[in-house]
Amino acid sequence: MTIMIIGLLIFLGSHSVRIFAEDWRQQQIAKHGENTWKLAYSVVSVIGLAIAIYGFGQMRLDPIYVWFPPAGLRHAVALLMIPAFIMLVAAYVPRNAIKAKLGHPMMLAVKIWAFSHLLANGRLGDIIFFVAFLVWAILAFKTAKKRDRQHPASTVTTSVPATIATIVIGLVAYVLFALYLHTIIIGVPAFS
Repeated sequence: MTIMIIGLLIFLGSHSVRIFAEDWRQQQIAKHGENTWKLAYSVVSVIGLAIAIYGFGQMRLDPIYVWFPPAGLRHAVALLMIPAFIMLVAAYVPRNAIKAKLGHPMMLAVKIWAFSHLLANGRLGDIIFFVAFLVWAILAFKTAKKRDRQHPASTVTTSVPATIATIVIGLVAYVLFALYLHTIIIGVPAFS
């Protein structure tokens, strides 16, 4: 579990710079350039995520159970992940109404993903993993909304086709991940 926690600290720590050290971030960008910052940020993030995922897998070999969730909560996860996938896609599709309305749909998707997975996983390592992401997403969303209030963006013209595409791509991604990729990447079926 220690390896997983180290990975989480690296990954979520790098993603928390805008929460806790925005001025330092801006100084680094000014000093080294935006591309250098993005490269360093990406490398640290990938390393942290790889360590966290490896540690998560190792933690599952010798689990410590805190509670045993009712099987029915897996159905709640399956339902909650539908809007999470749509919001994740909304972060990237230009001019969709979901992003225009929510502002930061990726952070909301992470909140839903983490919370829903807390419902269906009772191992200590799972709880630490998903609580870490949930706390990060709450803090990141709050900070992003504060930045939005300080520096309002211009109104974005939304597009019905972009919004429909967001929903369709999100649903297709959900189905592909739930039926196939969850087992390949995570090692357990999404529906069991």
